[in-house]
Amino acid sequence: MTPDAHAPRFHVRPPAHWANDPNGPFRWRDRYHLFYQHNPDAPVHAGIHWGHASSTDLAHWEHHPVALAPTPGGPDEAGCWSGCVVDDDGVPTAVYTGIDHAHTGLGTMCLARAADPDDPALAVWKPLPEPVVAGPPEGLDVVMFRDPFVFRHTGRRWALVGAGHADGTPSVLLYDCTDLAEWRFAGVLLDGEDPVAVAAFGDGAVGWECPQLLAARDGTWVLLLSLWDGDPDGTGYLTGRLIDGPDGGLRFGTLAGGRFDHGRDCYAPAVLQEAERALVWGWSWEARNTEEVLRAGWAGVLTAPRVVDVHPDGSLRVSPAPELELLRAAEPFVTGVGRVPLPEAYDLTVTASGPAAVSLLRAASGAEVTVRLDPAAGTVVLDRSAWPRTGREGSEPITLRVGGGAGRAAVTVRVLVDGSLLELFVEDRAVVTERVYRRPDDVAELTVTGAGAAVSGWELVPPTRG
Repeated sequence: MTPDAHAPRFHVRPPAHWANDPNGPFRWRDRYHLFYQHNPDAPVHAGIHWGHASSTDLAHWEHHPVALAPTPGGPDEAGCWSGCVVDDDGVPTAVYTGIDHAHTGLGTMCLARAADPDDPALAVWKPLPEPVVAGPPEGLDVVMFRDPFVFRHTGRRWALVGAGHADGTPSVLLYDCTDLAEWRFAGVLLDGEDPVAVAAFGDGAVGWECPQLLAARDGTWVLLLSLWDGDPDGTGYLTGRLIDGPDGGLRFGTLAGGRFDHGRDCYAPAVLQEAERALVWGWSWEARNTEEVLRAGWAGVLTAPRVVDVHPDGSLRVSPAPELELLRAAEPFVTGVGRVPLPEAYDLTVTASGPAAVSLLRAASGAEVTVRLDPAAGTVVLDRSAWPRTGREGSEPITLRVGGGAGRAAVTVRVLVDGSLLELFVEDRAVVTERVYRRPDDVAELTVTGAGAAVSGWELVPPTRG
C-alpha cells in the first residue's frame, strides 16, 4: 500500500493506482467478495479492469489478482466497466459492461464465469467471447447504455440497465434474463419524467448510471441511481413497488425519494442483498488536484459497507454495518467532553441533548472542520468550508434536517474517519461522504462543546483474525 497519509487503510481500495465503482458485491459460501473498477497501471481512469478483494467479516479484506481484464479484439477491449455478480446454477457469474474503442457511451452486456467455483478466492474468471446483449433496443434513441444489475422477483430473473436518451431523459431499462445467456427486452422500468423522481433529483441528469434494487424488510423496493449529467452528479434513491407492466414486464411505482448520500464525494452505490439485510458500498473519488493524485500514485476508495432499509414513514434508513466495530481498539481513546488528539483513523459517536459543536481538524488560521448538532432545530451541519477541494462544487457547509422541536430529546451522529475519507452518519437517516485532506500544519484534535453532549471514540486498528 502507498505510504501516503491521506490513503485510507481500512476501506477497500487497490494497493496502488486507480479505483472507481464497486462492482458485484457477492456472498459465496462463507466469504464476501467485492469487485471494483480498476486501472492497474496508473491513477487515472483508463484501461479499466475489475479489481477483487474478499473478506469473511467485512472488516479484514484480502486482495486477489485482477478478476477481469480487457480482451484484445473482444467486446470489452477498451474496458470491463460496471456490473454485478450472480449465482448462475452454482457458478458465480459476472455480468458486466463491455466497452470497445468505438463505444460512444453504448456498452454491451457481457458474462464471465468463475473458472473454479470451489476456489474460496474465486481467483480466476473466464469471459464469454460474445456479449449476451450487443447494444440498446431499437426504437428508443438511446445514447447511454451500461451497468447491468440482476435481481429476482416473482420467481424470475431480471436485469436493469442504466440509460440516457437523445432528448436528455434518463431511464432504467428492464430485461428478462431468466436464462442468463438469453436476454429479452421488457420495456422501460422508469424514466426521468416520473414526477417523484423530478421532485427528488431535479431534471439535470441526462442518464441514470448503475441502477440497483434492494428489498426492504417491509416489502418496499428501493431503487438506487447514480445521476449523470455529463459527469457524476451524486446519488439518489426512490422507494416504491414493482408492478406488472405491459408485455409481461415490470414498472416501478414510485412513492418517495431523495439523495442517497448527501456528500460531494460518493457515487455508484452497489447492492448486496442478503436474507435479512441489504449492504451497500459506494465509490469515493479524490477531491484534490490531478498533480497531487499523480504524485500520490493512487486514486479512489470504496466506502464502508452500509446497511440500508426503509423507516416506517417511508424515508431511507442507512447505518454502518455492525461488523465495522471489529476494527475498534480494545479501549476507547475518548469517553467524555474535552480536548483529545485524534488518530489517523477513528470511529466516533456524539450524542447531544442541546446545541453542540464537534471540532475534528483545526488549521493554523484557526479555521476548523466541525459538526454542529441542534436537536431542537432538528439539524446537523458538516462545515469544512476552510478546506479547499477541487471539482465543480466548493466546500460550503452541508445541512441535514432530521426533524426537531420540543419532542426531540437528542440527536446522535457517528463519524468514521480513515485517512482522507470522512463518513458522517446522522442517526440512521442520512449519510455524508466527504474527502478532507490534512495539511502539514493542521491539527487533528477532538473538541466537543455543549452542555448536553456525550462522546465516545475508538481508534481503528488492524483486526485480529479469530
